[in-house]
Amino acid sequence: MSTPSSCSTLKIGIVGFGSFGQFLAKTMIKQGHTLRANSRSDYSQLCLQMGVQFFRDVIEFIEADNDVILICTSILSLSEVLGSMPLSRLKNRPTLFVDVLSVKEYPRDLLLQVLPEESDILCTHPMFGPVSGKDGWKDLTFVYDKVRIRDEAICSNFLHIFASEGCRMLQMSCEEHDKVAAKSQFVTHTIGRTLAEMDIKSSPIDTKGFQTLVQLKDTTMRDSFDLYSGLFIYNRFARQELENLEHAMHKVKEMLVQRTNEELGPEKTEC
Repeated sequence: MSTPSSCSTLKIGIVGFGSFGQFLAKTMIKQGHTLRANSRSDYSQLCLQMGVQFFRDVIEFIEADNDVILICTSILSLSEVLGSMPLSRLKNRPTLFVDVLSVKEYPRDLLLQVLPEESDILCTHPMFGPVSGKDGWKDLTFVYDKVRIRDEAICSNFLHIFASEGCRMLQMSCEEHDKVAAKSQFVTHTIGRTLAEMDIKSSPIDTKGFQTLVQLKDTTMRDSFDLYSGLFIYNRFARQELENLEHAMHKVKEMLVQRTNEELGPEKTEC
C-alpha cells in the first residue's frame, strides 16, 4: 500500500452509502480522492453517476487495497455491519479505519475488539451534515481521536480533507466527546422530540423564541428515531442527562406551584 505525502490523494472505501456517506463522498471526489463504496442497499447506479466504484461483494471491497475504510453506518447497525465483514482478510494489509458516528466510545471499543492489530483506528464526529453543510464546511467543527495510529501520513491526509475545507479541527478523547455530546446533542434531540410530542406549531403571534423552538422541533424530527435512540443506548452519559432534564422539569413545576400558592393560596393550586 502506498503512503501518500501531505498533498497526495487517498483510496477511500465507504461502508454505508446512505445520505451521509454520499454527502462526504461528494467533497472527497471534488478533492480528487478515489472512492469505493459498499452498502446493504444497491447504490450501483448512483455510484456510477458520481464516479464511485460500487462493490456488491464485501470480500472484494475489503480486498480492494483501500488506504482508508470509512464507516458511515447507523449507530444501531454498526456491530452487525462489522460482523458481516471478512476482517481477517486484512491481515498484513495496514488500513486506516475511520468512523463518523455520533457516539464515540462505542465504535472505539468495538473497532479495537474486532480489527486486526495492524489496522489503524481514527474515531471522528463531523458536527454537521447534509443540511448544515450544504453550503460548505467552513468553520464547522470536526472532532477526532487518534485511537491507534501508526501511519501518521495516511491519518494526516485523511484529516486534511476536512481541514482544507475550513473545518474547525478539534482533537478530543472519545470519553470527553461522549460526556459533552450527552449534555448538548442528546439534550437537544430530547427537547426537540418532546416539543414534537406536544405538537407545537407556528401561530400568528409567535415570539422569536418560540420560532426558534419550532425550528428546533423541525430540525430534530428530520433525523431518524434510530439515530436518537442510538445517542441514548450507546452513550453511557446520556441516561444521567435524561434524569437531569426530568429533575429540572420537576423543579420548575415545583417553583410554579410554590409561587401560585403564595399568590392565590393553596386552594387555587391545580398543578
